Amino acid sequence: MTNNNYVIIMAGGVGTRFWPFSRITNPKQFHDVLGTGRTLLQQTADRFEGICPHENIYVVTSEDYVDLVLEQLPFLRKEQVLAEPIRRNTAPCVAYASYKIAKANPDANIVVAPADHIILKEKAFESKIVTALEASAKGDVLVTLGISPTRPDTGYGYIQYTQNEGEVKKVKSFREKPNLALAQEFLSSGEYVWNAGIFIWTAKSICQAFQKHSPRLHEIFEAGNDAYFTEQEEHFVHNAYQSCESISIDYAIMEKSDNVHVVLGDIGWSDLGTWKSLYEVSEKDDLGNVIDGNTMLYDVKDSIIKTPQGKLVVIKGLENFIVAEYDNVLMICPKDQEQKVKDFVADAGEKDSCFI
Repeated sequence: MTNNNYVIIMAGGVGTRFWPFSRITNPKQFHDVLGTGRTLLQQTADRFEGICPHENIYVVTSEDYVDLVLEQLPFLRKEQVLAEPIRRNTAPCVAYASYKIAKANPDANIVVAPADHIILKEKAFESKIVTALEASAKGDVLVTLGISPTRPDTGYGYIQYTQNEGEVKKVKSFREKPNLALAQEFLSSGEYVWNAGIFIWTAKSICQAFQKHSPRLHEIFEAGNDAYFTEQEEHFVHNAYQSCESISIDYAIMEKSDNVHVVLGDIGWSDLGTWKSLYEVSEKDDLGNVIDGNTMLYDVKDSIIKTPQGKLVVIKGLENFIVAEYDNVLMICPKDQEQKVKDFVADAGEKDSCFI
């Protein structure tokens, strides 16, 4: 561990595909999704115990969630929680945190990680991060983690890399979420990995990348150098975000850069974007059910059931279903139709905002 290592945790998303568990007022990153006693945000912070000291962890989140972050990560000082006044996707989020960290330590070596991902192989993850940090510390490179694909998944972006020796591969291209036929081609070629959305770079490298490829964001957040770590920071950020376009770090920087490298890894990763992804990474009973709740099940197979412990739930005759109850909403939906969840959220919001 070195005091030049920093971590940016992105914790501002709403996670509507995980409704009704994930709500606008209490999104999935603040829940104990896996029943481990630790929320996804806490698990993410725990993951970096051997990477950087607590004082070098920064969490970027909505200003609505600052208190939740401080409650769940009480070791943070308030200046380590960066409050976004409006959502503007990941590029402004990364820029804000990176330029603030650069002000504190120009020699910073930074890991950027989402707060709501699952990583089951913690030691393997730590090893890959150390490898990536060593690579980024040596030169002007932008490093990302690539997940060895296990299936032709159409829900992930892909990274094509060169077949050079060593753990750190040069990236050829980024590919958007493919159709099934293209995903199968990616898989059979052996040249592609899933894009995990985890990045490693020095403060100098990412600020130079913003200056070159996204000059407007560079201009906006470099202008905050006199405000960071002062009472003027909140006012500056409120004004700055009004000028930011909504754009991902992939579009703004990664896909435009020619110095991107990838570290390949089998780390038990899932982006936990949907109920199906939670089902896939969770322990199942003999009938293929994932159960978190006080239940009595009869002829129930291959289903995921997540209900309050204080309520007995009796279910008979379901197969391949999601049964999810949280607060004032109960959802019962076929697992293979989970793409409808976003429609459910929209319709529920029209009925009453208290349901979303």
